Amino acid sequence: MKIAIGNDHAAVDLKNSVMEYLEEKGIEIDDFGVQSTQRANYPVYAEKVAKKVLSGEYDCGILICGTGVGISIAANKFKGIRAAAVSDPTTARLVKQHNNANILCFGARIVGEELAHDIVDAYIEAQFEGGRHQDRIDLITAIEEKGSCIDG
Repeated sequence: MKIAIGNDHAAVDLKNSVMEYLEEKGIEIDDFGVQSTQRANYPVYAEKVAKKVLSGEYDCGILICGTGVGISIAANKFKGIRAAAVSDPTTARLVKQHNNANILCFGARIVGEELAHDIVDAYIEAQFEGGRHQDRIDLITAIEEKGSCIDG
């Protein structure tokens, strides 16, 4: 598995912790975020990670900002990205199983280090279930492509 990770100034320490944690598990992870606590604009790092995931070079992405919400909104502006902001392992597992989320987002001001590790574990261990969930992904894709999933 190969993961692209990005962050803004609010999430430097948590991003570094997550990277170290994943590297210890033998997972390849490349950093597209910042190492400084100087103000940084999260949409820039959302774009970098989203484009890396869309290129197919990475299996998925992780984005971390203060809450996880802003960076997920920015990432979701890219066609084909399904970024989900989560704050617990159950939701992290379900966004992969049901929504086939390709970018996991969370907030450094919301979750602590151990919880972040549990969230990442739940996400990377989960598999997309397909079936009825694929039908819903197809409807989301229709919205991206046509601006609607409703016929007529």
